[in-house]
Amino acid sequence: MPVTALEPSWIEAFEAVFRRCRVAEGEAVCLLAESRSRALNVALAEAALARLGARPLRCTLPTPRQTAPVPVRSTGASRAVAGHPAALAAMAASPFVVDLTVEGLLHAPELRQILGAGSRVLMVSNEHPDALERLVPTDEDERVAKAAVKRARAAKRMHVSSAAGTDLHVAMEGAPSVGVWGWTDRPGTIAHWPGGILVSFPREGGVRGRLVLDAGDVNLTFKRYIESPIALTIEDDHITRIEGRGADAEMMRRYLESWGDRAAYAVSHVGWGLNRRARYEALAFYDREDTNGTELRAVAGNFLFSTGANEFANRFTEGHFDIPVFNTTIALDGEAVVRQGVLL
Repeated sequence: MPVTALEPSWIEAFEAVFRRCRVAEGEAVCLLAESRSRALNVALAEAALARLGARPLRCTLPTPRQTAPVPVRSTGASRAVAGHPAALAAMAASPFVVDLTVEGLLHAPELRQILGAGSRVLMVSNEHPDALERLVPTDEDERVAKAAVKRARAAKRMHVSSAAGTDLHVAMEGAPSVGVWGWTDRPGTIAHWPGGILVSFPREGGVRGRLVLDAGDVNLTFKRYIESPIALTIEDDHITRIEGRGADAEMMRRYLESWGDRAAYAVSHVGWGLNRRARYEALAFYDREDTNGTELRAVAGNFLFSTGANEFANRFTEGHFDIPVFNTTIALDGEAVVRQGVLL
């Protein structure tokens, strides 16, 4: 998307989020980008930081060449940094890092080192600024996310069910759970904007059962609303059977097969959406290059199911699906937090 105009409302949205991140006058800020980053968002971030009197430094790395056998999308694990010592030094020297890479640092191998240096990192999801403006975080987003984290961390088990046939069991004991509300103001932490999500990373051997992806659910790797049901059988954390007719099931089968990697079939994380302002139909309003689908992940009441890498279960792979599943009931230790798709 070319930089044609820096709309005042978009600059104000970035400024509002940076204020929540406690950006101070004179503070050194690293704007981390890559050659294929959304130039408009980089410019908006820089303009907002100028309003706050911060001292931004642009660190732009080449987008790495494609090495996977298939297109890779929405992994949350940018390969642009690739251990670059100068880039890591720039981030370590910056109390605040604005992550504007295409895929983001959320699951990147360098993240632990960056946070260990004390930087607070805001990952600005690769979205059209129209979506970012609509989803500027609020105090209520923080309250809801913190309450969800408290519930998830106290739970021993999660059960997900639906009229479509879902019957999924997740062991929650020892599963790291995090909430994202759209900003970070503490050293050594990361958040992403848009926010409004609770995610848990089950330990090895913690997921089993059946997950039915019904018409109207969303495959965000393909950026596509599912048109016909897909039934997934999950045993010992891994998808062992994909049942369904039509393009949706066939594309999922072929994409997973293409990796030649059992870890691509594994469960990465599970959770649910918390943002009541996020819109289910938003994916229909943006070209595929103009959205990363973070808004759909945050839609209140969706069951967010993800396959692929889970560092807490010692599984690593580039193969990845993020799939918001709607109209489910999510219960923690028998008590519903979402009932038939409605956030309680």
